[in-house]
Amino acid sequence: MLNTITISQVFVPDQDAALDFYVGKLGFEVQTDMQFGPMRFLTVALPTDPGHAVLLERPGPPGYSEEIAAQVRDLISKGAAGGHLFFSTDDAHKTHAELKERGVEIPEEPVVQPYGIDFGFRDPFGNHVRVAQLTPPPST
Repeated sequence: MLNTITISQVFVPDQDAALDFYVGKLGFEVQTDMQFGPMRFLTVALPTDPGHAVLLERPGPPGYSEEIAAQVRDLISKGAAGGHLFFSTDDAHKTHAELKERGVEIPEEPVVQPYGIDFGFRDPFGNHVRVAQLTPPPST
């Protein structure tokens, strides 16, 4: 049966701007950057987790007509395209401060939740990003 998720996907209208954000600000590394027929296949991964890549996909041919791609880009800008990425960290407050220092716009402070401490923001295109310092489950 299935073993692991290797690639997740978010739509981005500009792959070069996505590289600036995901690599330059969030600390990802480029895993694959190749022209694959009419599309650019661009994946990034965290250096600490290279087995889980994120495909930064520009909506367009061959997967979408230009008309549909324009509608998808509109949904992305509204945060309604379904793009969500969830990350864990050992220290939510430290990660929050480091991301702000790198120029990431984060509208909320870390908040204590029943499952740990977390905060959220959006990438420059409207995709949702959440970062959590998870509370270890109680030992029995």
